[in-house]
Amino acid sequence: MNMRLTLDSLAVLDAIDRRQSFAAAAEELHRVPSAITYAISKLEQDLDVSLFDRSGHRAVLTPAGRELLEEGRHLLRAAAGLESRVKRVATGWEAQLRIAVGDLINLGEVYQLVQKFFAEESGTRIRLIEEVYGGTWDALVSRRADLIIGAPGEGPPGGGYATRPIGHVGFVFVVTPDHPLAALPEPLKSTDILAYRSVSAADSSRNLPPRTSGLLSGQEVLTVPDMQAKYQAQLMGLGVGFLPEAWVQKDVQAGRLVIKQVEENKETGMIAIAWRTEHTGRALRWFLERLEDGPQLARLIEAPAQPGR
Repeated sequence: MNMRLTLDSLAVLDAIDRRQSFAAAAEELHRVPSAITYAISKLEQDLDVSLFDRSGHRAVLTPAGRELLEEGRHLLRAAAGLESRVKRVATGWEAQLRIAVGDLINLGEVYQLVQKFFAEESGTRIRLIEEVYGGTWDALVSRRADLIIGAPGEGPPGGGYATRPIGHVGFVFVVTPDHPLAALPEPLKSTDILAYRSVSAADSSRNLPPRTSGLLSGQEVLTVPDMQAKYQAQLMGLGVGFLPEAWVQKDVQAGRLVIKQVEENKETGMIAIAWRTEHTGRALRWFLERLEDGPQLARLIEAPAQPGR
């Protein structure tokens, strides 16, 4: 491909516009003025476009010249960013680190961790994605994520990753005070619950078989995007089901929700972090070191300031 447009010619055009003259641009770029004039004339000839209107006392950009300058500045910034990232990658920093966060994790704590990472000025771009239930594991094994925070239970077979426990999340079965189940004697039987709609957060897995929990065969189900939506739906009385105990404590105390004992309780869930072991760059190691801190891990599964984020 024979490109007539070069980054050098765009840099010359940029300098002329910023310094408001060919002579000042030459001084900034450490060139003689004739070299600047030649570079612009050649660019106009190569593109077969007039970039400057020279009819007045001072040459000014034509509309075509202004368009080239504005778009060209995007290319100059992109090239500078690429150069910087390549240099950092050579020193061990990843160009991008993809982190999948489970919907049981306090996202505010993750943001604080990311803020501290940005203070390192590593140049590594961070991409956060939210996954639901087994979707965290799916993101890791399908290589959509390098690190997952808040993966439930055991990971899929196949290996290629390491894990570290964060802690346990306890669940309770809750209904609104005016729901028919609120008045029934405890523990609630499965046949009692089956008669009423359940709310379920959809597993976001794309390749692994989706997981389900707390659903009864034949029960009407309202499926929502994540645990935040499930919490809001149950708070509005759209259905019943299990929610993280830490999320609903204030609602129970305020009388907005009622905890009901059931015959078949949902087991306390182990939540973990996991990461791919084949390539461990400096950014991934930075996060793993911070995620060794016990108090930091505990805060990840605390109730958010506003439950469900």
